[in-house]
Amino acid sequence: MPSGSLLRIKQRVYDLLELASPGDRMATAANRVIVLIIVVNLSAVVLETVPHYARAYGRLFLAVELVTVLMFATEYLLRLWVADLHGPFRRIGPVRARLRFMLQPSAIVDLLAFAPTILGFVLDIWDLNVLAVFRLLRFLKLSRYSPGMGSLVQAVTSERRALTASAVVMAGLIVSAASLMHAIEGEVQPDRFGSIPLAMYWAVTTLSTVGYGDVVPVTGAGKALAGVVMLFGFCMFALPVGIIATAFAREIHQRDFVVTWGMVARVPLFAELNAAEIADVTRLLSAQSVEAGTVITYAGEPAHCMYFIASGTVEIDLPDEKVRLSDGAFFGEIAVLRKATRSADVVALTPCRLMLLDATDLQHLMAKNHTLADHIRHVARARVAREGVTPKGDIAAEEIDAAPGPATEGRT
Repeated sequence: MPSGSLLRIKQRVYDLLELASPGDRMATAANRVIVLIIVVNLSAVVLETVPHYARAYGRLFLAVELVTVLMFATEYLLRLWVADLHGPFRRIGPVRARLRFMLQPSAIVDLLAFAPTILGFVLDIWDLNVLAVFRLLRFLKLSRYSPGMGSLVQAVTSERRALTASAVVMAGLIVSAASLMHAIEGEVQPDRFGSIPLAMYWAVTTLSTVGYGDVVPVTGAGKALAGVVMLFGFCMFALPVGIIATAFAREIHQRDFVVTWGMVARVPLFAELNAAEIADVTRLLSAQSVEAGTVITYAGEPAHCMYFIASGTVEIDLPDEKVRLSDGAFFGEIAVLRKATRSADVVALTPCRLMLLDATDLQHLMAKNHTLADHIRHVARARVAREGVTPKGDIAAEEIDAAPGPATEGRT
């Protein structure tokens, strides 16, 4: 096979496995197939531990294990093959790139997805419980295909210093509580509080508010200390939870903001706006999800907003033709200047995630920002003249100047 063809195949494999662009249907399908394989494999591993199912479907579980492990191994080898196409690894050569890739946490998880099974067959230790535990680690592979999991990892990483500080404070509380309880109850209950390490078990269960009840103080001072430790536990365990929750919400917001920013910046109406003005528009957007076959807008209905397509495909039923729009496209952008009537039906051909910009919100923004209002009017007039939008469409040329903003407030 010519080297050029092999390079194209290698690049395509890299695109499918590593880039997985939302607009690439084959990449999306490949990811979904891998996720399905992981779910099927994990389900088989779990059900195999039930004696009745193991006796009745043992051969089926073995077949599922062999087939899925073969797929996991193939996926790992393909990822290893294209490792030198990763941006950070391109300049260090294919051998070093693959060695670096093998040390990545995600690559280690991919290796563990099939290595225990192969090890079990080779060494004839298939029934060891430890191998079953390693097989269940395949669940971690799902994190590669979950943006939410990625955002959670980013959130924990970004707040590692705050979480480390919380852990240090918690460790200090555990040692302090254990030391005090040892001093109070050590002679009364030497088998449970006779040393600080023994008392630390009680401190951990009390601070975590689990309170198994197997180790409890019996003196009045010990009970008073236990009450104080419980109150500290409520506060301290809420601290890292609050840190992670806040950071996770921030990561999700930033990710959605970047995606939305990119869509807004591609719209001709907003192409020449600066960063602050695009940010103002982005904050006004709201989300909407629709199923395939849903009519998003009807011809003749009032036009009150424009739509950005975050994912999915829609079809616009124009009088002379039908137009399909997909990820990153937009429609109804002229309608945000004036509530008129729609000139065509827009139908979702696939499940779609849309971002809506209401006309009232944009008009309020135009009223606050004279430069933005002038720019939007200029672009709208150009599109009306170029595309021949009529009064029966989203907007008429004479309506542009009627939109609220500086022009209607006595500004020259």
